[in-house]
Amino acid sequence: MALQVQGLVDWRGRPVDPRRHGGLKAVMFIYVLIVMTNMGNIPTMLNIVSYLHGTMHMGIADASTTAANFYGAICVFSFLGAFISDSYIKRFYTILIFAPIEILGYMLLACQAHFPSLHPPPCDAAAGQCAAVSGRNLSLLRLGLYVIPLGEGTLRVCGAALGGDQFDGGEVGGDDPAAAAAAEARGKASFFNWFAFCISLGGLVGLVLVVWVQNNEGWDLGFALAALMALVAMAVVLAGLPFYRHRVPTGSPLTRILQVFVAAFRKRNVTMPESLVEMHECSDGSTIELLDKTPDFKFLDKAAVDDGDRRRWSACTVTQVEEAKIILRMLPVFLTSVLGYVPIPLLLTFTVQQGGAMDTRLAGTSVPPASLFVVPIVFQMLILVAYDRAAVPWLRRATGYAAGVTHLQRVGLGFASSAAALALAAAVESRRRRCLGVAAPAMSVFWLTPQFFLLGVMDVTSFVGLLEFFYSEASAGMKSIGGAVFFCILGVASWLGGALIQAVNRATAGGAGHGGWLDGADLDASHLDRFYWLLAVFELVAFFLYLYSAWRYTYRHHPRVQPSMEDAKVSATATTTTKKAEV
Repeated sequence: MALQVQGLVDWRGRPVDPRRHGGLKAVMFIYVLIVMTNMGNIPTMLNIVSYLHGTMHMGIADASTTAANFYGAICVFSFLGAFISDSYIKRFYTILIFAPIEILGYMLLACQAHFPSLHPPPCDAAAGQCAAVSGRNLSLLRLGLYVIPLGEGTLRVCGAALGGDQFDGGEVGGDDPAAAAAAEARGKASFFNWFAFCISLGGLVGLVLVVWVQNNEGWDLGFALAALMALVAMAVVLAGLPFYRHRVPTGSPLTRILQVFVAAFRKRNVTMPESLVEMHECSDGSTIELLDKTPDFKFLDKAAVDDGDRRRWSACTVTQVEEAKIILRMLPVFLTSVLGYVPIPLLLTFTVQQGGAMDTRLAGTSVPPASLFVVPIVFQMLILVAYDRAAVPWLRRATGYAAGVTHLQRVGLGFASSAAALALAAAVESRRRRCLGVAAPAMSVFWLTPQFFLLGVMDVTSFVGLLEFFYSEASAGMKSIGGAVFFCILGVASWLGGALIQAVNRATAGGAGHGGWLDGADLDASHLDRFYWLLAVFELVAFFLYLYSAWRYTYRHHPRVQPSMEDAKVSATATTTTKKAEV
């Protein structure tokens, strides 16, 4: 016997057979995609500020802002891929379309780094006579730095959603559908932990291999190597085509949500009926998931009232209304998470420059500052394995939560860790500056290890927690959008961080040519320690705002309910329909 899962088909458009489609065998190809793309993306993202400052001769503030914008663009462009894959094209085909775009971006940067006429000539930065990149060369640089995010952002969100789809549905063994649904729920929770593990593994290899190539063989070869890795990733994910479960696009979820607000405004004077019979709901089976009416945001319920108006922007279903409510419920968590993430890309960016101003020798070998991120990545990988295989089963038995703890509890721990990391970074930078005028060896770069450790904790908790939260809470027709909301948090936070750098520089600039805290030609002429203390206070305030929004949030499915019970309920009432068929 096999289960036919509504909304999921194989590559030929036929109902999926859970014995052949989905599950671990399918996500293995997606894991390789994530590892290979992050082998090129993470070292480029973390080391790009060195390229902008050293090769393109940008100032510290401009290089840091450009690097933050590059990271932000990767995350924000994920919305484009999410919209396309939820609305019009299956996630797998969206990946195949946008992967070559990322490869093109890397090749543009490789060409610019290779040909001398496309970048400023080498010079002595200490003499202060370096001309920054400008004109057409600056336009080419910006083009490459935005083409890469266009492709990478789509691969990120579609890879996460495509992996989650492999655990959406039933398993073989229709005699116990509740147990089968519980197994898939546990598989999905485990997938997001291993998804983060693969990001870390790709970053680990990239920070050792690609950063070495960038710093020793040239940035042109480094960018070309990143393009080659993206090409291999595309080939591997293509090989898994026969094994995937593909979710059928259901039309634009953004349009559906906008219709709700328009219809609610048009019917603002309509009296709410006492019976749900007088409210619209789908009956043709075309909707992947039917959502029950909830009591909050009552002003939107009027959009589903049957008042005889059959115009498209006046007749909404209860499910449409509930999709809009889901977005509104998640909005406070989204906004406070953006604030919580604002200091993180800044800390990552400045840590590379901070490490470059310290003693980077290890056993007589100079360690590139960007490779120092190996420390938190190794920690992330170890703690993710321990968390998934040891902590989660024990916590699940102790708390009854499907993932051991709630998603929002996990995120809160990460924001607390980031506040501590910023305070430590400020203390270390203050000590480094005090040692500048002393006849003593430079501080070792390994003084940065504690803040790296806390950044690792932050990634293990907040990164995975928010990704799983937005994917799980989104309706079946908005899974890619749910993942994109998370990546949008990272992107908006990066752009706000770039704006914060400029604002702080203007606010702290003095007269008579005295620049702001981050206006110096190097860190020794800047006041990074003061900026770190400011970020630490900012993060602490954001943490308490997040705690309030998390405390107020109501989950779609009660997190303390065991997955075997809750998933069976959802499967029976809304998300799937089962049909017996001869194998």
